[in-house]
Amino acid sequence: MPDQPRESPGLAWFAGLELSNVTQVIDVREQPERLREPGWWVVVGEFEGPVRAWRFADAVVGADDVAVAVPAASAPAAGASWRTSLDQAAYEQAVEAAREQIREGEVYQVNVCRVMSLDVPDEPDARSLARVLEAGNPAPYAGGIHVPGREWVVCASPELFLRIDGDTIASAPIKGTAHRAGGLSDKDRAENVMITDLVRNDLQYVCVPGTVEVTSLLHVEQHPGLVHLVSTVQGALDPEVAAADDLWARLLDAAYPPGSVSGAPKSSALRIIDALEPVARGPYCGTFGWVHVADDGTVRAELAVAIRTFWWRDGVLNFGTGAGITWGSDPAREWAETELKAARLVALASGAGGD
Repeated sequence: MPDQPRESPGLAWFAGLELSNVTQVIDVREQPERLREPGWWVVVGEFEGPVRAWRFADAVVGADDVAVAVPAASAPAAGASWRTSLDQAAYEQAVEAAREQIREGEVYQVNVCRVMSLDVPDEPDARSLARVLEAGNPAPYAGGIHVPGREWVVCASPELFLRIDGDTIASAPIKGTAHRAGGLSDKDRAENVMITDLVRNDLQYVCVPGTVEVTSLLHVEQHPGLVHLVSTVQGALDPEVAAADDLWARLLDAAYPPGSVSGAPKSSALRIIDALEPVARGPYCGTFGWVHVADDGTVRAELAVAIRTFWWRDGVLNFGTGAGITWGSDPAREWAETELKAARLVALASGAGGD
């Protein structure tokens, strides 16, 4: 994708970081070398493959709340009724179909997701929704980008896809969700171990042999209204990979889309997802985050798995939710998990609060 003329200054934000004044956008797969140029970049990756990076001219680092001109916090979907790409019956049928694929030996685990949506004809203010979520559902990888008419994502993700700090790369997949720790099951723990092993294998493609390790396994994390099982995998980036002009192409080839929202083996899971899900996921289950390239070429990055994520496009506000399916899955319980994951955030976006 060629550089585009600036139509709007644009904004992006993360914890302690506010970015403004978009200068260009690139297709990361087609122009990975551009993402080695010094500056601040915001990455928006769609689950189906396209990954864009927006370059921002101005950054304020370290301030909790930067004085930017945005409306007061308000819910863009107040009083609205959300549609879903799969209703309960259809979702449970998809779970059974996924279990049949597991029984046939095609896959061990596969994520089955649905997209909730509603008509919002006028482009809402993304920063305003982000303030609502920050107050009612704080998340470790929360952030957003709003380039009017071109990019609109508000993310409240609890999950790390990739963090790069010097020569270290890390990922922290989430599998296993319940109201409270006592509700986590053996199925949740087995699923987490499967996906942790998949992520470990992904990182081995870009790391020094023997350096990839699981530094935390099955850690219980508390989040508003629910708990997650989280494991952490890290390794030392191969110096040849770290220095390559196509660093980001290599990282995407190795690890994208994230394993925790696709399945294992990943190639089989993606084929099954394509067959079972009636609409594209878009930015949901892709990646969202920031990359900073210093003047000396040093790269730091923090990219989330774009779950708990809203995106607006063509007059429609969207939100995705899903669950990981194994042979031990019960279709009704998996539907309930998708409801649990969506309930708080959709309520906040609809002006109903998150309790």
